[in-house]
Amino acid sequence: MEFHGLLFQVGMALSTDNVNALAFLCNEILNRNTESVRSANDLFSRLLEQDHLPHERPYLLTELLRTIQRNDLVKKFNLSDGEPTTTSLISPYRKFLYKMAEELTEEDSNSVKFLLNDKLPKRKLEENTSLLEVFLRMEQMDLLAEDNLEELEKIIQHVCPRLRLHITQFKAQQESSFTTLGLSTEASSSAGYLCRDTLGLDSQGNRTFPEGHHQTSTKSRALGTYSMTQAKRGICVIINNFLFSLPSLKNREGTKVDEQCLSDVFKWLGFDVEVHPDCTSEKMLSVLGELGRRDHRQMDCVVCCVLSHGLEGRVYGVDSHTVEIRDLKEPLNALNCPTLAEKPKLFFIQACQGKKEQNAVYIEADGNEPSLVCDARKESIPAEADFLMSMATVPSFASFRDTKRGTWFIQSLCKNLVELVPRGLDLLSILTKVNDDVSLQTKHEGEKKQMPQQASTLRKNVVFPVPETPSPRLPSV
Repeated sequence: MEFHGLLFQVGMALSTDNVNALAFLCNEILNRNTESVRSANDLFSRLLEQDHLPHERPYLLTELLRTIQRNDLVKKFNLSDGEPTTTSLISPYRKFLYKMAEELTEEDSNSVKFLLNDKLPKRKLEENTSLLEVFLRMEQMDLLAEDNLEELEKIIQHVCPRLRLHITQFKAQQESSFTTLGLSTEASSSAGYLCRDTLGLDSQGNRTFPEGHHQTSTKSRALGTYSMTQAKRGICVIINNFLFSLPSLKNREGTKVDEQCLSDVFKWLGFDVEVHPDCTSEKMLSVLGELGRRDHRQMDCVVCCVLSHGLEGRVYGVDSHTVEIRDLKEPLNALNCPTLAEKPKLFFIQACQGKKEQNAVYIEADGNEPSLVCDARKESIPAEADFLMSMATVPSFASFRDTKRGTWFIQSLCKNLVELVPRGLDLLSILTKVNDDVSLQTKHEGEKKQMPQQASTLRKNVVFPVPETPSPRLPSV
């Protein structure tokens, strides 16, 4: 009786809109039979009947109230969030649709109904019909489902394009869900595509589980996505070194093409691009130091592109002195730049990491003379969280540059960003495609190859929002 009294008091504190929202969130829990729910007591009674609200574990109630942002009731009635191992009964899909409805204004809701005028019954589109009710009706008419968001995406594109980000992020999270059985070492480094054995799939792609393992655990540790909802996407710094003081370090013909492509692509992605040409070693450190002292609170992430000659773990300034790559990233770590804490810090390094290759007619190596000794002990892999170091080549090897069309790595990076960001792919998956593209290229004189490499301490997927403007035109690679 005491617990029923608690539920009664909670119900009395809920508005009609609150009750409708709770019923929507519980739609799958109650076997899609919530349209007849008229009150909080009615909803709670159904949950009690199906043993979803046991008095000793009222965790679902707490989660429901927190989802509809009634934290005041959680605090007032001293409700528990539950044990760490408690699995959510509310599907991520329901929470996603609820969040979409909350983000849309009344005017937006009316626009959604107008666009559905020829697909839903008119009585389901009346002025007093909530957007959650519209979503339910769309599901009933097979216009909306967890794996069918096309109609919703088309509508949102017309009504409120900025919310396409939520759809993109939800899709990415669904793709990157994984089981709690543990990841095998054969799992893809893209963090979005796991091997068949790890996911428990049979040869036909059907889900299988070990005896005693419940299916609800498959999404209990879905990989998250970094937020991309700030006022600005962030700053993209491009350091482009062309003219060097040391005669053995030849001018990097074609690097201007790389600079222009990177500038066009990252502007298209919403970044404020800043280009720093021909930087000395001291200037490179100064540029990154100044970047780390800025306030990034209104930004989602930061990008740094370095185009230069290099050695393993180091890049050259135009004064022919080298800078440790780890020293370039240090000003941006969470300790030195707190406003970038928990935000992606993305580095793209176009430089050799080893011995220089002989020049061809149009292709040169971004590297140093063989007589210059590289120090393989210098570490270039970031230790701090939320860093991505994307290198044009693996340690000890050269990278190649076309003097008319730019470098293999940068041109492939720009091409794949333009092609794959609109498809909702995460950045590491895109870079895996870059790896594949570059690995297939061959220098004309002999079997000279190149293999890019990514070093990541990212904790989530990086999914750039799909730009609303047309994609930039890039030179053919």
